[in-house]
Amino acid sequence: MTLTPRTALAALLGGTFALGASVAAADCPEDLPTVEPGKLTMSINATIPPRQFIDTDGNLQGLHPDMGREIAERLCLEPEFRNVGFEVQIPGLANQRWDMINTGMYYNEDRAKIMRLVPYTVNALAIVVERGNPLGVEGYDELAGHPVGTEIAGFADALIREINDEQVEAGFDPMRIQAFNTFAEAFAALGAGQVRAVFGPDATAAYYAERGAFDVGASGLNPGLPSAFGFDGASGEVLAEAVADVLRDMVEDGTYHEMLAAYGATPIELWDEYPDDIMVFFNPED
Repeated sequence: MTLTPRTALAALLGGTFALGASVAAADCPEDLPTVEPGKLTMSINATIPPRQFIDTDGNLQGLHPDMGREIAERLCLEPEFRNVGFEVQIPGLANQRWDMINTGMYYNEDRAKIMRLVPYTVNALAIVVERGNPLGVEGYDELAGHPVGTEIAGFADALIREINDEQVEAGFDPMRIQAFNTFAEAFAALGAGQVRAVFGPDATAAYYAERGAFDVGASGLNPGLPSAFGFDGASGEVLAEAVADVLRDMVEDGTYHEMLAAYGATPIELWDEYPDDIMVFFNPED
């Protein structure tokens, strides 16, 4: 049998999930304020393998769904996923269409002013190029003057535009940035020659590079940017704290580190600003 990250994770953890469920059953938080009673409804954008994607059988797979299921189980809730574009996830949270954003959303101080964030893993970014790296890409400079693809409305999209503005100010030719609905579309455009590079999360870059006629030109870019679970600023305090408590328990019993290791993800302890505990960040403006 071929081991996928999920089956490898199950083999690695053995009885840990069952143990976690039995412990949770004895300590379930009562009356958690959720959009639908008895369910933990999570938004996700399942277009970023291996972190979150739909497999060939139509099943939702990846690190983020696995973490969401484990968190829901320990809260004695049924996991419910809504697969939607990233651009609607923050407004949907505010409109109580779901309880929690679980899509690898990047933590930043501006987001922590409007929503409650629980950082849980550290990310880096990468540039994927055509096989053989004909542009000689080693970083951002070589992208000047060329069409570059990314996924719309996410952190990578905002960052590559910021970097482009800085390079143009320094005298470089502007990149021709094209934002696609999904990374799959961006990599299809790379394969068709419509763009010369794709900018996105390093795990996603490696996944597509292994499966297509691509090379990773540069990786480990902008390290130390954490992904965070997101909760509504006005109404999400109780649920955000409950999820943070679950993550602390997962760290304590080893599930957290085993789960991240199965997917090659970096634990939150390596974040430069890690406060020595799983924390809820919320700093609304006065």
